[in-house]
Amino acid sequence: MGYDMPSRRFFLKAGLLSGGGLVLSLAMPNAARAAAEITDPPTADLNAANAFKPNAFLQFQPAGKIIFISPHTEFGQGVYTSTAQLMCEELDLGLDQIEIQPAPPDITAYTDPLLADQATGGSASTRTDWLRLRTAAATARAMLVNAAAAKWRVGPASCTVARGVIKSGSRSINYGQIASAAASQPVPQKIVLKDASKFTIIGTSAPRLDIPAKSNGTAVFGIDAQVPGMKIGTVAITPVRSGKIAGMDKAAALRVPGVHDVVVSDDGQSVAVIGDHMWAAIQGMQALAIAWSPGQDGDVSIDMLVNDLAQASQNQGVVAKDENHAADAVSNAATKIDAIYQLPFLAHAPMEPLNCTLHIQPDQAEIWVGTQAPVRAQNTVAQVTGLAKDKVKVNNLYIGGAFGRRLDIDSITVATQLAKQVNYPVKLIWTREVDTRHDYYRPYYYDRVSGGLDANGKLVGWTHRVTGSSVTARYFPAGFKNGLDLDAVECATETPYDLPASFVDYVRHEPRGVNTGWWRGVGPTHNLFVVESFVDELAAAAKQDPVDFRRKMLGKNPRALAVLNLAAQKSDWGTALPPGHGRGTELQFAFGSYVSAVLHVEVTPQNEIILHRAVVAIDCGDTVNPDTVKAQIQGGLILGLGTAMYNEITLSNGAVNQSNFHDYRTLRINEAPVIEVYQIKNNEKPGGVGETGTAAAAPALANAIFAATGKRLRKLPFGTGALDEA
Repeated sequence: MGYDMPSRRFFLKAGLLSGGGLVLSLAMPNAARAAAEITDPPTADLNAANAFKPNAFLQFQPAGKIIFISPHTEFGQGVYTSTAQLMCEELDLGLDQIEIQPAPPDITAYTDPLLADQATGGSASTRTDWLRLRTAAATARAMLVNAAAAKWRVGPASCTVARGVIKSGSRSINYGQIASAAASQPVPQKIVLKDASKFTIIGTSAPRLDIPAKSNGTAVFGIDAQVPGMKIGTVAITPVRSGKIAGMDKAAALRVPGVHDVVVSDDGQSVAVIGDHMWAAIQGMQALAIAWSPGQDGDVSIDMLVNDLAQASQNQGVVAKDENHAADAVSNAATKIDAIYQLPFLAHAPMEPLNCTLHIQPDQAEIWVGTQAPVRAQNTVAQVTGLAKDKVKVNNLYIGGAFGRRLDIDSITVATQLAKQVNYPVKLIWTREVDTRHDYYRPYYYDRVSGGLDANGKLVGWTHRVTGSSVTARYFPAGFKNGLDLDAVECATETPYDLPASFVDYVRHEPRGVNTGWWRGVGPTHNLFVVESFVDELAAAAKQDPVDFRRKMLGKNPRALAVLNLAAQKSDWGTALPPGHGRGTELQFAFGSYVSAVLHVEVTPQNEIILHRAVVAIDCGDTVNPDTVKAQIQGGLILGLGTAMYNEITLSNGAVNQSNFHDYRTLRINEAPVIEVYQIKNNEKPGGVGETGTAAAAPALANAIFAATGKRLRKLPFGTGALDEA
């Protein structure tokens, strides 16, 4: 395949060749089952006697069950299906023969090397799992086959495997029957993975394994958790980050029928009203009539924060890239263009609001939650309660939308602070309003870019200063080195283009009174809007077609050129459109994948933006499930377009103004364009997909609006009067 195999030492360190607990349960089930059984913990017996546990991802039980423990969390992106395809391909199993379980917290066994954490995000899952899960499965298969061959006293080469049944001549045995014997087999020193020409599962559009349960209502999301004796509460948090409770009517809340308790966090910044059901809790919260003191951040406004960023952007930043004296090249160019781009704070607004169910006892704790970071979830419960980590059990359930929000565990921390004060299990739910107003927002970015063209319209130099908060410095301090946040400059320092001279620097500026966090795409979503919009500006200044202008800078990047050409061809680029219509393009290399998108829009005389058609070409290397790639591009593009059209978080008097979908809205069905996705097939190293469509949306939209109107929009969002002001 052209890839370097990880060393055996890598797999030993990662726990892949350990006996520790994960499970792929091969049930030899009814062949008519259409999909794998995906169960919610703790249904699987991960401590079954005499089970064969070749590594942290698989368990083969003598009774026939095979359990696969997925190292990544399923929140709608299809990771359970893609990882199962990787495992079943190398095990010669059908997707209908496995039971999937989410991985428990175990930083040794399940760390994602790209994220340096046991976490799901960054479009990293397939890139990480492509080799490690296939190798884990192939190792298990070899040990099972070797055990059968030893039993029959034949060479392993004489054995074949189909659907978990090993055959040699007239003899046959299934994985479950040979599992105990396989446990005593030595771990193979060398594993040969299947050649792509032999794939029967990888590369196919296998049906999503989670869809049946999600369709018939049996899937259990975090908010669905049910625990005997459980009560339900809702949470209020200080509107201003520095605020505290100044007063409340606890007696009035307790008089509401069904309300049992009112509990306040130790820091005085959050309170829960707990009752028999959510309606009682909500009524109790209303009766509580909390008064809040704002603290030191009570004067914060969005105008103040933007002005602070603008001033900070005047400062010299930490250099991220400096090639060929770009500033001199720009200043001496025949044509020079300067621009400022702004991107707002963004909330995540998942369909499933934040929630956590906990049962905290003196000697142990158990939580039921959907989280992208199970180890962090376990750690915060242990820290707040004072329990040892091994006394905290995490049940990681389906997630109804995340977009990076559930990489942070603040809602679990708050829930633990409140739930430790009661002696019964409690489900604590953030209302939509609390969720929207207490998010960890995508940072506000304020970028200065300059570019220079020679007399022939050729780009000679480019400078780009990024100013904004550093999520990395807070979330992963070890990754923030010498004042540089690599995520904040991703897709700014490295572009698909052959730039003769370029300079990128980063100014870290933390906003007062605002928490910032990961948001789908983060650095690329931000920088691609700036870079690809500015490339279009340069093309217009050079009086060149935007696609042709890009082509001239891609002589050394054939994969980028291929997706650009494919998107242009499939979108009918260059053909005439009616007045008020325009096509915009963008090109990116992000998350290990090449993508080009073309968006066709109409701008009415009333400055209404109508999205007609989107064409996306993607080269993500080896593909596990083409249908999932298509779905991820479609979903990501819809999110990105809705965000670029409508979304921003603003503050007044220290508090967030937006609260629900009426003022932080999403793209509606009647507004969505027709989306076409074209995939380039090859055997290159797999790239990520989940965030690429989101990152493509804003630049393609900005460039299409310019093509339709001649107006260049440099500040998001676009659909809230931006054209009227342009």
